[in-house]
Amino acid sequence: MEQNMKRIDAILQDDRFVYGLQRITELEAKRIFCCHRLDHLLDVARIAWIMVLEQQMPLQKDIVYGAALLHDLGRYRQYEENIPHHQASAELAAMILPDAGYTAEETAIIADAIGQHGDEAKSRSQLARVLYQADKLSRNCFQCAAQTECKWTEEKRNKIIQY
Repeated sequence: MEQNMKRIDAILQDDRFVYGLQRITELEAKRIFCCHRLDHLLDVARIAWIMVLEQQMPLQKDIVYGAALLHDLGRYRQYEENIPHHQASAELAAMILPDAGYTAEETAIIADAIGQHGDEAKSRSQLARVLYQADKLSRNCFQCAAQTECKWTEEKRNKIIQY
C-alpha cells in the first residue's frame, strides 16, 4: 500500500467518520433518491481519480480520495440541524483530516474543495471541479427508479456511463 494511502485508512477508521456514515444510513433508510453512503463516497473517489489520471492533473491520490470520502459526510447535520451539507462536510473534514495525518495546507485545500463542490460555478479550485464532476457522474440517473420524482434538472442528470 502506498504510504500516503494510510491516511485514507485513518479517515475510514475515524470515529467521527464512522458516526457520520451511521447517521446518514439511518436517516436515509427510506430515501428513494440517491443516497450518500460509503458506496457513493468510494464511487466519487474512484471516478475523480480516473479523471485526474486521464487529464494528467497534478493532484495526489490521497488528496482526491480524502476529499471524496468526506464531501457528503455533513449530510446528517443537514438533516438534523438544517446546516447546508457542503458547509457541514467542510467543517467535519477540517477536524478529521489533521488527525489522519494531513498537513494544515492539505486540510485547507480539501475543506475548501468540499465547501465548493455543490455548485460548479463556485468550484474555483481544480480539486473542487473534479469533485463536483465525479459526484454527478457517480449517479446512475439512467437507471434510477425515482426518475419521475427527482428534483434534479435534466442538465444535472447523468444519463450515460462515463469513467
